[in-house]
Amino acid sequence: MYIKKILLTIVFLGLIVAGYFAYFVYSTMFTPNTTFNNDKAYIYVKSTDSYTDVREQLEPLLKDINKFDVLAERKKYVDNVKAGRYEIKSGMNNNDIINSIRSKNLPITVSFNNQETLEKLAGRISNQIEADSVSLLLAMKDTSFLSENKFNKATALGMYLPNSYEFFWNTSAEEFRNRMLKEYQRFWSDTRVKKANEIGLTPNQVIALASIVYEESKQASEQPRIAGVYMNRLKIGMPLQADPTLKFAAYQLPKYKNTVIKRVLNVHKEIDSPYNTYKNLGLPPGLIAMPDISAIDAVLNYEKHKYLYFAADAKRFGFHKFAKTLAQHNVNAREYHRYLSAQGINR
Repeated sequence: MYIKKILLTIVFLGLIVAGYFAYFVYSTMFTPNTTFNNDKAYIYVKSTDSYTDVREQLEPLLKDINKFDVLAERKKYVDNVKAGRYEIKSGMNNNDIINSIRSKNLPITVSFNNQETLEKLAGRISNQIEADSVSLLLAMKDTSFLSENKFNKATALGMYLPNSYEFFWNTSAEEFRNRMLKEYQRFWSDTRVKKANEIGLTPNQVIALASIVYEESKQASEQPRIAGVYMNRLKIGMPLQADPTLKFAAYQLPKYKNTVIKRVLNVHKEIDSPYNTYKNLGLPPGLIAMPDISAIDAVLNYEKHKYLYFAADAKRFGFHKFAKTLAQHNVNAREYHRYLSAQGINR
């Protein structure tokens, strides 16, 4: 009888322990453990992060970080942290959270518009992926990479086509650069390369001219006509005389740093630079800013006409008046210059 009581007591205690263990396992694994009010939250795990770093991000989001620790240890996540961007939904339990941050790296949309320099592009991208601006800039300017892919310092920016792209957040600088090269190569399809050959330009030259066209006009509807003006000038050996190239040349000089040139003057036309298209025939050595794809296609499909000149239209902001003769152009230009003077824009 006495032994029977002991056995019953042991069984009872065992059931209590088993029950407690089952409750602990259940509460650790399957009880909701989030504390935020939004539908979802995100954590960003760097390539160099340890479990401690991940834990610091999780702690404000969870009700009981200690129970999470127990399961993370048991599921060997502690020693197997994965870099990336991860989603935690409100009401998730620890088991679901660990499964999410271990294997469900979510892509993000990386976008950039018309950046003027590689430095500005690197800064823009570094705000969207893990790679910092320094590493991005080093990758973008790598001379071996540029040489192998037929780019140089002057044309390197042309490899980056403004658009939106899908990346993983933990993309490295080299991975970003290499992906952009593939996008560039995809853009320059056989059809586009054939069109470039037909108009006597290389892809780099097309982009250089497109950058001028884009700086002249953001109106996609008239970009082919502006491109046609410059193609006409190239064909007859006339200087491009593109004001945006003078601004670009000026901004390379110390005296014009941190200034905004609103009006091109004769003094700018005397700047000694390969980008001064008033002094030098042909295209500049590279692009002066990142053009839209619309401007690139405008060059490849430029409008066939006999215009050699254009001036900004004082009555239609953002548009231009075109002329076949210098006399007519001078009339248009004087009208616009009067408008600038009336607005107090003298430099």
